[in-house]
Amino acid sequence: MILINLLPHREVARKRRRDIFNFSLGASALAGGLIAGMVFLWFQAAISSQQGTNGVLESEIKKLEAQIADIVGLESEIAALRARQQAVEDLQSDRNLPVHLLTEVVNQLPDGVFISKMVQVDQTVTLNGVAQSNERVADLLRNLTSNTPWFTKPELVEIVAGTLALSPREQKRVSNFVVRVKLVRSSEAEKKAVKPVETASAGAGAAAAPVSSQNVKK
Repeated sequence: MILINLLPHREVARKRRRDIFNFSLGASALAGGLIAGMVFLWFQAAISSQQGTNGVLESEIKKLEAQIADIVGLESEIAALRARQQAVEDLQSDRNLPVHLLTEVVNQLPDGVFISKMVQVDQTVTLNGVAQSNERVADLLRNLTSNTPWFTKPELVEIVAGTLALSPREQKRVSNFVVRVKLVRSSEAEKKAVKPVETASAGAGAAAAPVSSQNVKK
Protein backbone atom coordinates (compact mmCIF):
# COMPACT_ATOMS: atom_id res chain seq x y z
CA MET A 1 0.00 0.00 0.00
CA ILE A 2 1.31 3.46 -0.85
CA LEU A 3 1.04 6.05 2.00
CA ILE A 4 0.81 9.67 1.01
CA ASN A 5 1.43 12.38 3.65
CA LEU A 6 -0.80 15.25 2.83
CA LEU A 7 0.24 17.33 5.89
CA PRO A 8 2.43 20.46 5.37
CA HIS A 9 5.66 18.78 6.52
CA ARG A 10 7.85 21.60 5.24
CA GLU A 11 6.13 24.15 7.44
CA VAL A 12 6.35 21.75 10.37
CA ALA A 13 10.11 21.30 9.83
CA ARG A 14 10.55 25.04 9.41
CA LYS A 15 8.65 25.67 12.64
CA ARG A 16 10.76 23.06 14.43
CA ARG A 17 13.96 24.74 13.26
CA ARG A 18 12.59 28.12 14.27
CA ASP A 19 11.74 26.82 17.75
CA ILE A 20 15.21 25.30 18.09
CA PHE A 21 16.78 28.61 16.99
CA ASN A 22 14.66 30.60 19.41
CA PHE A 23 15.53 28.21 22.23
CA SER A 24 19.23 28.44 21.38
CA LEU A 25 18.98 32.23 21.21
CA GLY A 26 17.23 32.40 24.57
CA ALA A 27 19.74 30.00 26.13
CA SER A 28 22.62 32.09 24.72
CA ALA A 29 21.06 35.29 26.04
CA LEU A 30 20.54 33.70 29.43
CA ALA A 31 24.10 32.37 29.50
CA GLY A 32 25.42 35.80 28.41
CA GLY A 33 23.38 37.50 31.11
CA LEU A 34 24.71 35.09 33.73
CA ILE A 35 28.30 35.65 32.59
CA ALA A 36 27.81 39.43 32.51
CA GLY A 37 26.28 39.30 35.98
CA MET A 38 29.16 37.23 37.30
CA VAL A 39 31.70 39.62 35.73
CA PHE A 40 29.83 42.63 37.15
CA LEU A 41 29.79 41.07 40.61
CA TRP A 42 33.49 40.26 40.34
CA PHE A 43 34.30 43.83 39.35
CA GLN A 44 32.14 45.16 42.19
CA ALA A 45 33.96 42.92 44.65
CA ALA A 46 37.35 44.04 43.27
CA ILE A 47 36.29 47.70 43.46
CA SER A 48 35.04 47.26 47.04
CA SER A 49 38.28 45.55 48.01
CA GLN A 50 40.36 48.30 46.40
CA GLN A 51 38.26 50.98 48.09
CA GLY A 52 38.84 49.25 51.41
CA THR A 53 42.57 49.13 50.71
CA ASN A 54 42.51 52.81 49.71
CA GLY A 55 40.73 53.68 52.94
CA VAL A 56 43.37 51.86 54.99
CA LEU A 57 46.15 53.59 53.03
CA GLU A 58 44.54 57.00 53.53
CA SER A 59 44.23 56.45 57.26
CA GLU A 60 47.87 55.31 57.46
CA ILE A 61 48.96 58.30 55.37
CA LYS A 62 47.14 60.65 57.76
CA LYS A 63 48.88 58.97 60.69
CA LEU A 64 52.26 59.35 58.97
CA GLU A 65 51.54 63.00 58.15
CA ALA A 66 50.72 63.62 61.80
CA GLN A 67 53.96 61.89 62.83
CA ILE A 68 55.92 63.90 60.25
CA ALA A 69 54.39 67.11 61.59
CA ASP A 70 55.43 66.09 65.10
CA ILE A 71 58.96 65.30 63.88
CA VAL A 72 59.20 68.66 62.12
CA GLY A 73 58.06 70.38 65.31
CA LEU A 74 60.64 68.46 67.33
CA GLU A 75 63.37 69.33 64.82
CA SER A 76 62.49 73.02 65.02
CA GLU A 77 62.52 72.84 68.83
CA ILE A 78 65.88 71.04 68.75
CA ALA A 79 67.26 73.67 66.36
CA ALA A 80 66.01 76.44 68.64
CA LEU A 81 67.57 74.75 71.68
CA ARG A 82 70.86 74.33 69.82
CA ALA A 83 70.79 77.98 68.81
CA ARG A 84 70.19 78.98 72.42
CA GLN A 85 72.95 76.69 73.61
CA GLN A 86 75.33 78.13 71.01
CA ALA A 87 74.36 81.66 72.04
CA VAL A 88 75.04 80.86 75.68
CA GLU A 89 78.37 79.24 74.79
CA ASP A 90 79.31 82.26 72.66
CA LEU A 91 78.43 84.62 75.49
CA GLN A 92 80.46 82.58 77.94
CA SER A 93 83.46 82.35 75.63
CA ASP A 94 83.23 86.03 74.67
CA ARG A 95 83.22 87.37 78.22
CA ASN A 96 86.91 88.22 77.96
CA LEU A 97 86.69 89.33 74.33
CA PRO A 98 86.98 93.09 75.09
CA VAL A 99 90.18 92.39 77.00
CA HIS A 100 91.62 90.43 74.06
CA LEU A 101 90.46 93.18 71.71
CA LEU A 102 92.29 95.94 73.55
CA THR A 103 95.36 93.78 74.16
CA GLU A 104 95.69 92.71 70.54
CA VAL A 105 95.13 96.23 69.20
CA VAL A 106 97.96 97.48 71.42
CA ASN A 107 100.24 94.57 70.50
CA GLN A 108 99.70 94.89 66.76
CA LEU A 109 100.16 98.65 66.51
CA PRO A 110 103.44 99.48 64.73
CA ASP A 111 105.60 102.37 65.86
CA GLY A 112 104.26 105.65 64.60
CA VAL A 113 100.60 104.57 64.55
CA PHE A 114 98.04 105.94 67.01
CA ILE A 115 94.37 104.97 67.46
CA SER A 116 92.03 107.87 68.15
CA LYS A 117 88.69 106.02 68.00
CA MET A 118 87.55 102.40 68.11
CA VAL A 119 83.97 101.23 67.51
CA GLN A 120 82.69 97.64 67.73
CA VAL A 121 79.40 96.54 66.17
CA ASP A 122 78.80 92.80 66.65
CA GLN A 123 82.03 91.21 65.38
CA THR A 124 83.14 94.18 63.27
CA VAL A 125 85.67 96.62 64.73
CA THR A 126 86.37 99.99 63.10
CA LEU A 127 89.66 101.69 63.94
CA ASN A 128 90.20 105.39 63.32
CA GLY A 129 93.73 106.59 63.77
CA VAL A 130 96.75 108.60 62.68
CA ALA A 131 99.97 107.21 61.21
CA GLN A 132 103.27 108.85 60.39
CA SER A 133 103.10 107.50 56.82
CA ASN A 134 101.19 105.18 54.53
CA GLU A 135 103.83 102.50 55.13
CA ARG A 136 102.91 102.44 58.81
CA VAL A 137 99.27 101.80 57.86
CA ALA A 138 100.42 98.95 55.61
CA ASP A 139 102.38 97.50 58.54
CA LEU A 140 99.25 97.67 60.68
CA LEU A 141 97.21 95.80 58.07
CA ARG A 142 99.96 93.21 57.75
CA ASN A 143 100.05 92.66 61.52
CA LEU A 144 96.28 92.32 61.73
CA THR A 145 96.38 89.76 58.91
CA SER A 146 99.14 87.40 60.02
CA ASN A 147 100.34 88.17 63.53
CA THR A 148 97.21 87.57 65.59
CA PRO A 149 94.48 84.92 65.67
CA TRP A 150 91.97 87.38 67.08
CA PHE A 151 91.45 89.42 63.92
CA THR A 152 90.57 88.45 60.37
CA LYS A 153 89.78 90.16 57.07
CA PRO A 154 91.33 93.60 57.74
CA GLU A 155 90.12 96.21 55.28
CA LEU A 156 91.41 99.70 54.63
CA VAL A 157 88.31 101.87 54.39
CA GLU A 158 90.08 105.16 53.68
CA ILE A 159 93.36 106.94 54.11
CA VAL A 160 93.65 110.72 53.88
CA ALA A 161 96.70 112.94 54.09
CA GLY A 162 96.62 115.49 56.89
CA THR A 163 98.76 117.59 59.18
CA LEU A 164 99.49 117.35 62.88
CA ALA A 165 100.42 120.43 64.89
CA LEU A 166 103.44 119.61 67.02
CA SER A 167 103.80 123.21 68.19
CA PRO A 168 102.38 126.59 67.20
CA ARG A 169 105.10 126.89 64.53
CA GLU A 170 105.72 123.28 63.60
CA GLN A 171 103.40 120.96 61.74
CA LYS A 172 103.96 117.44 60.46
CA ARG A 173 102.34 115.60 57.59
CA VAL A 174 100.47 112.45 58.71
CA SER A 175 98.01 109.91 57.30
CA ASN A 176 94.55 109.72 58.79
CA PHE A 177 93.13 106.24 58.24
CA VAL A 178 90.06 104.13 58.88
CA VAL A 179 90.50 100.35 59.11
CA ARG A 180 87.73 97.80 59.48
CA VAL A 181 88.51 94.32 60.80
CA LYS A 182 86.55 91.26 61.91
CA LEU A 183 86.91 90.15 65.52
CA VAL A 184 87.22 86.35 65.88
CA ARG A 185 85.31 84.59 68.64
CA SER A 186 87.27 83.12 71.51
CA SER A 187 86.65 79.47 70.53
CA GLU A 188 87.83 80.05 66.95
CA ALA A 189 90.80 82.14 68.06
CA GLU A 190 91.93 79.39 70.42
CA LYS A 191 91.78 76.85 67.58
CA LYS A 192 93.89 79.14 65.37
CA ALA A 193 96.38 79.63 68.18
CA VAL A 194 96.78 75.86 68.69
CA LYS A 195 97.58 75.09 65.03
CA PRO A 196 100.86 77.07 64.87
CA VAL A 197 102.02 75.39 68.10
CA GLU A 198 101.32 71.93 66.65
CA THR A 199 103.11 72.85 63.41
CA ALA A 200 106.13 74.13 65.31
CA SER A 201 106.25 70.95 67.41
CA ALA A 202 106.11 68.78 64.30
CA GLY A 203 108.90 70.79 62.68
CA ALA A 204 111.04 70.52 65.80
CA GLY A 205 110.55 66.74 65.85
CA ALA A 206 111.49 66.43 62.18
CA ALA A 207 114.61 68.52 62.72
CA ALA A 208 115.65 66.49 65.76
CA ALA A 209 115.50 63.15 63.92
CA PRO A 210 118.62 63.66 61.69
CA VAL A 211 120.64 64.91 64.66
CA SER A 212 119.86 61.77 66.62
CA SER A 213 120.80 59.57 63.67
CA GLN A 214 124.13 61.40 63.31
CA ASN A 215 124.81 60.86 66.99
CA VAL A 216 124.16 57.14 66.56
CA LYS A 217 126.60 56.95 63.63
CA LYS A 218 129.28 58.65 65.65
